[in-house]
Amino acid sequence: MSAAALPATARPAGGGRPFAGTGALYRLALRRDRVLIPLWVLGIGGLLAAGPPGLAALYSTAAERAQAAAGMSGNSSLRALYGPVLDDSLGALVVWRYGVVAAVLTAVMSLLLVVRHTRDEEESGRQEMVSSAMVGRRAPLTAALLTAVTANLAVALVATAALGGEGLRGALAHGLALGATGLLFAAAAATAAQLTESARLARGLGAALLGAAFVLRAAGDAARDDGSSPLTWLSPLGWAQNIRPFAGERWWVLALFAAATLALAALAHTLAARRDLGASFLAARPGAPEGRLGTPGALARRLQRGTLLGWTLAFAPAAVLFGSLADGAGALLEDDDSTREILIRLGGEQAITDAFLAAMTGVLGILAALYAVAAVLRLHTEETAHRAEPLLAHPVGRLRWAAGHLLIAFAGPAVLLTAAALGLALGHGRDLPALLLGCLAQLPAVWTLAAVAFTLYAFLPRAAPAGWAIATLCLLIGWVGPVLDLPAVVMDLSPFTHVPKLPGADPNWAPVAALVVVAAAVLAAGLARLRRRDLLT
Repeated sequence: MSAAALPATARPAGGGRPFAGTGALYRLALRRDRVLIPLWVLGIGGLLAAGPPGLAALYSTAAERAQAAAGMSGNSSLRALYGPVLDDSLGALVVWRYGVVAAVLTAVMSLLLVVRHTRDEEESGRQEMVSSAMVGRRAPLTAALLTAVTANLAVALVATAALGGEGLRGALAHGLALGATGLLFAAAAATAAQLTESARLARGLGAALLGAAFVLRAAGDAARDDGSSPLTWLSPLGWAQNIRPFAGERWWVLALFAAATLALAALAHTLAARRDLGASFLAARPGAPEGRLGTPGALARRLQRGTLLGWTLAFAPAAVLFGSLADGAGALLEDDDSTREILIRLGGEQAITDAFLAAMTGVLGILAALYAVAAVLRLHTEETAHRAEPLLAHPVGRLRWAAGHLLIAFAGPAVLLTAAALGLALGHGRDLPALLLGCLAQLPAVWTLAAVAFTLYAFLPRAAPAGWAIATLCLLIGWVGPVLDLPAVVMDLSPFTHVPKLPGADPNWAPVAALVVVAAAVLAAGLARLRRRDLLT
């Protein structure tokens, strides 16, 4: 019997039209993200717009820029972090310094948007209700991808406007590079959402792909100073820099992005058409015949152990890479006062190699804070997915339930930073105790951000994802603040400004103790509020 002959109640949703309802879902997604998308776009655009005046103040003449470009291009440490310097114009230096950061932020934005409107919707049960109406099978995924297209188009336009004063051709190339990077990772996230059974796993898989892309680019750029390494060409982040904005643009590289993005989007649609709503291709392992998780803490550890393991496996090789690049920092800075000043702001007044290592421990500390925020927000996920309510219906108090996840959120970063110290020591070949102290000194700042994220969840549960925005703000302050020489009042907003820059410096432990007190006070306020408020329904 043909679909046309089926009774109305037996016809497929959308009347047999796979894209029916795409426009309505697309408009709904834009309405839901009417604040989130502008924040991402303006944040990335503001980062790029701040670049020209900041670097112009550091390198005020063409001769200074040429000297700095030559020195930085010849140093494998900085190439691994930022990529090769392809030209000594101000626009090229801005792209070198902020291009990788902007590309990573654009990719993260795209990953989160697509997973939010696909697998998140299925987990919450909203997609099932939507699909019962006249909505085609492929409409939700298509609407999510169109939302990502809109966001990345906005990023491309804002980035072009931000750097337009340095040359429209180069600014357009960089804007398109960012937009293309975001679209590729949006398509990758769409595929991950079909493969995995939960939004958390989809985001984790997307983050792993982004991390692998960064490591491949870093290793390739450390090996060659012109972006031509095969490892660089294996990474989408390497493709973005090989478009070469302000340095003889290669427009044909955009074809690589187009081909990869279309292939991944087609794969995502094919997988979506071959699975049931809520199902996945990477099914979870069945549990034990009888339950063995007797406490809320044991359940929290079971839920979070995979995420912690994944982050640890990412931290260790990244730290080995950073450690192996430390010795090259000194050679760069012998004749480059401006760049030496930047690195000293990042890592302290000590010897240049120690300053580089201290800067890297700071970066790893901020990344550990991102993990801590993710672990805290697992409470929000459990509550919004209505898995917390049946658990709390048993003789389990809210504080006891929250304590299991908070223990992971506060102890997990210690595991990550210990792995980072081991990696730095292995890569650099220096004493482990000094590096371990430098890494663990970041913990009070990490705990402060975790406590803030938890308290935000406790007081304003619907605004809990804003914890990511707070952590990202601290990341940006720590990453670009020293280069832009931001005022002290802005730098002090990040708790990482107040931890000692180790190894090499004489530590002042008073601010560290103050951060511990602040974290404890904020956490106590959040626990008191969680005990009294209603659960989300």
